[in-house]
Amino acid sequence: MRAGVCSICIDNEEAMVEIVKLSVRQGGWSCSFVLRFLRKRVLKISATLMHYENSQSLSGDGVYVDIRRTGSNTGQVRSKIEIDASLDTVWNILTDYDKFVDLVPCVAASQLVEKKATISRVHQVGQINLPFGLKFSAKGVLDYNEKDVEIFPHGRKRYLEFKMIEGGFQLYEGKWSVEQFNRGNCEDSDTDTSQTQKFKTILSYEAVVKPKPWIPVRLVAGILSKEIKVNISCIREAAQKLIN
Repeated sequence: MRAGVCSICIDNEEAMVEIVKLSVRQGGWSCSFVLRFLRKRVLKISATLMHYENSQSLSGDGVYVDIRRTGSNTGQVRSKIEIDASLDTVWNILTDYDKFVDLVPCVAASQLVEKKATISRVHQVGQINLPFGLKFSAKGVLDYNEKDVEIFPHGRKRYLEFKMIEGGFQLYEGKWSVEQFNRGNCEDSDTDTSQTQKFKTILSYEAVVKPKPWIPVRLVAGILSKEIKVNISCIREAAQKLIN
């Protein structure tokens, strides 16, 4: 580990111990010094991210983010974005789990390990840079439940529910929602409607997160909000590239 660059790994307390041991071996620092250093860095980052708690924002690129504290060390993160593509286009990107690592810079690894009916079990690793030279990483195994399409007069809607079954959080679950609104067809009736139909699709994300007791939820929620903003923007970019 280079001086001035540390990682916060949320998998378990043993991982933090390994960070301390590595710092002591390579940096020649005492354990107490490293622990004080890490604690100060985490507190500084938490203070930096305090304004994310119970906040809403709409960025210039059209990404909406809403963060709420919902209970004891528990938070909720919601986000949504408008995409000029069909539900099927967005859905296929969202459920191509193995390619997420190439699509989203915050995802360091993503692998489909098991598929049963509508349930996909995926091993994923996320990593994001933090202030003060730190990196935040989290890994886990998630079950994704791919719900059937719901048909409405105005369009269609489909849910992708997820729940962490193994990893660094006490609780991490939620859903993706892909809702397509029909905008109407072009006038040329001889043309394939799959090519002429114009769509507006809303991609939404909602998750409840409860980290381990030694990690403050405002830190995790703030980081998650930054990560999901990047993720959802990358999905929009990929979908719109496919139709252009």
